[in-house]
Amino acid sequence: MDRTKRTFWLWAGAGLCAGLLLRLWFVVHLPLIDGDSLIYGGIARNWLQRGVYGFSPGHAPGSIDPTLIRLPGYPLFLAACFFLFGMEHYHAVMFVQVGADLATCWLASALAGRLFGRRAALVVLWLAALCPFTASYTAVPLTETLVLTTIALAFYGFLRWQEAGQGISRWLGVIAAAAAGSLLLRPEQGLLAAAVVPAMAWRSLSSPKGRRDPWRSGVPAAVAALLIVLPLVPWTVRNWNTFHVVQPLVPKYATDPGEVSPAGFGRWYRTWGIEFASTEDFYWNYDGNRMDFAGLPPRAYDDGSPANSGANSLRSRTASLFEDYNVRTHATRPIDSRFAALAEERVHAHPVLYYVGLPVARLLNMTLRPRTEMMDVPLDWWRWQEYGAKTAFAAAYAALNLAYLGIGLAGFLRWRRQRWLSASDQQPFRELAFAMAATIILRCALLLTLDNSEPRYTLEFFPVLFVWAGALFASPAPAASADEAAGR
Repeated sequence: MDRTKRTFWLWAGAGLCAGLLLRLWFVVHLPLIDGDSLIYGGIARNWLQRGVYGFSPGHAPGSIDPTLIRLPGYPLFLAACFFLFGMEHYHAVMFVQVGADLATCWLASALAGRLFGRRAALVVLWLAALCPFTASYTAVPLTETLVLTTIALAFYGFLRWQEAGQGISRWLGVIAAAAAGSLLLRPEQGLLAAAVVPAMAWRSLSSPKGRRDPWRSGVPAAVAALLIVLPLVPWTVRNWNTFHVVQPLVPKYATDPGEVSPAGFGRWYRTWGIEFASTEDFYWNYDGNRMDFAGLPPRAYDDGSPANSGANSLRSRTASLFEDYNVRTHATRPIDSRFAALAEERVHAHPVLYYVGLPVARLLNMTLRPRTEMMDVPLDWWRWQEYGAKTAFAAAYAALNLAYLGIGLAGFLRWRRQRWLSASDQQPFRELAFAMAATIILRCALLLTLDNSEPRYTLEFFPVLFVWAGALFASPAPAASADEAAGR
């Protein structure tokens, strides 16, 4: 092994060790097992012990109600961990997630290495390994860590599939497995397939062979699409047999058939909700916990109209509705209908704000706010007179988040100026670049339609940003060096 190669592997090993230590620190000091983690864990436990994919209802101890509000990918992962390491041994789950996240770092580095050279591979590895935003989610039993791995694997597979000649190959299987796994983890990850499969078809059909025989050249993309959808078939059949509904994914409001869908409350929330604090204080509390009217921001009930005052004011009616809800803290159809009526009134008064202003504000909040939701940092962190050092820490975290976004975008623009060429063999990877961009654009479009603002919904940007950042450190290198950087 020559000196250059040895130096690369020493620095790469140091980067992975640093990433390991960072993630272990989060697991030891900031583990979080609550909310959705317990939902997934309960499904996995019942699936293992009773053979039923469902929950144990509080009103009937010992019984289990089937459910379809979560896709089976993550419960299957938890069930495997529980079987191997002990029932509800969540720290073992976290350690496995540490390994998965380090694999994401390596895949992003390998992809950058093949595109931009050995130096870029090393920089990307360190950027990914030391990213605290992705690292912190290894300490939470949620889908995010595994989803990031599937994204990185899908794009790495795409590059290798293109290099292998764009036919039916093992790399097509890797792409399909990654996209299918991602979809089984989270329903919106169909966006990954929606970005990758058309890019595969575009790549195949734009080649000389594809122009001569478009039908045959389109087969790989069609096969990939079929393989991605195929795992949803047994899940859909199960839902039909159990609930007599056609549900290949999950309902928007994660409700089982027969449950009240909080569509009215969700529409009302969208007329004012922006920041994550409101998501935690109101959106998550609806249908199960009290909601404190005093904590509502004025924009939730004050439309600025002088006519809207007195006993029949929007504020009074909203307060009355909160009082009636808090009697039982249970979402009923009459309660939800009243929220829907309030929402309709507010949307009619300010349609541009509802359809444009607030969705954009929520998207910006999810993308730019400090990613400290898993830490002991107040959600209203900006009150520096009250929180002092925690405000400074949150501001620094926000700046770091912005730096990652900025360096990723700058790398994308530089790669574009280089006409999507790889540094090693000057092969164009235009379709790969557009697929990566499409995942971000499609996700942003979807997030504009959501009720609630959660920063974790934009974590999926990071595997792409890591790779794009490598373009800023691209250097010409022989093909063999790119292979070595990719871990051949």
